[in-house]
Amino acid sequence: MQVTGRHIDTGNPVQLEFHGENIAAFTPLDLSADQVASLPWLAPGLFDLQVNGAHDIWFSDEQLTVEQVVQVLESLLPHGMTRVFPTLITNSQAALKHGFEVIRAACEEFPWVNHMVSGCHLEGPNISREDGPRGAHPLQHVRPCSISEFEELQEASGGRIRLVTLAPETEGSVPFIQHLTASGVVCAIGHTAANSAQIAAAVDAGAQMTTHFGNGAHGTLPRHPNYLWDQLAEPRLAASIIPDGHHIPASVARSVLLAKGPENVIITCDSSGLAGCPPGEYAAAGGRCEVLDDGRIVVAGQRQYLAGSGAFTEECVAGMMQLTAIPLPYAWAMAHRIPSSLMGLPDRELQVDHPADVVLFDLSEDASLKIREVYLQGQRRYPK
Repeated sequence: MQVTGRHIDTGNPVQLEFHGENIAAFTPLDLSADQVASLPWLAPGLFDLQVNGAHDIWFSDEQLTVEQVVQVLESLLPHGMTRVFPTLITNSQAALKHGFEVIRAACEEFPWVNHMVSGCHLEGPNISREDGPRGAHPLQHVRPCSISEFEELQEASGGRIRLVTLAPETEGSVPFIQHLTASGVVCAIGHTAANSAQIAAAVDAGAQMTTHFGNGAHGTLPRHPNYLWDQLAEPRLAASIIPDGHHIPASVARSVLLAKGPENVIITCDSSGLAGCPPGEYAAAGGRCEVLDDGRIVVAGQRQYLAGSGAFTEECVAGMMQLTAIPLPYAWAMAHRIPSSLMGLPDRELQVDHPADVVLFDLSEDASLKIREVYLQGQRRYPK
């Protein structure tokens, strides 16, 4: 199997040859400018740290099945997403345990699922109880940090939980962060109303990231200090953002980029379980949600509160370029190389002996992306 395109980092024409699951050969090509212009872009598959589900399937659903996990992952491949962290949000311990057990079972049954699921993200339940910072997470299941509860979930997942989002003001957060960090789990700050001292203590304990900066927050904050400034100014925190056109305006995206630097910004789609669904009201894992005509997904009856995104990762890469004018290679890296590095995972680049997880796509003048082909472990998965 061979594929040809413009290398994502250089724009130069190259040909990749796959053998089995890996890239076996990398050959630069000598082509005319017109020939190069006709080629698609060639890039490693996208990696998203926060995927809640899609097509009316939530990884947090208490009735989640292996078949549903497979269905969601298959639906992500046409969007160029070849690595994801299935994300479970605040719920009862029994529901969370069930979700992680099902994801583990899917990984053990299907090798391609295990390859695509590079880890899991536990978002909650140790978050703020306040409206605004809590977002769409169900209040009745918000609770203090518990190392024993986490270890039960980690065992259920087969050791797959690699990222935990929590609020620093939660009871027991500092020893909890220290314990998780020592075990190799990345801790992120999110859905928080913490004060400056609490954020500093969390970072000192080992927190490394802010989850979806600018969201999961109060509608109105004191001018300063506040928890957004504290996280933005902290050089030890990377930041994920959702540049889907709804979650943050251009000024916020540019501010995060300037404050953190492109090497410390991560793009996530934070896809809701309702991503890909038509407008309407739906039962969701944390309560009822609405898909609006403009694509926003909100808490039913409280439209000021977003409930995840209706976009997928390639749309957010395009959104990042549109909001900030950052060049394609940098934007793509924010949804590929940078999250992989933060999580301490092996690289998957366009290099010999690396996994043949490859995306070919077109880039339009307005910076929107159109996926042409997607390969996972050397097999074409889109179009079928």
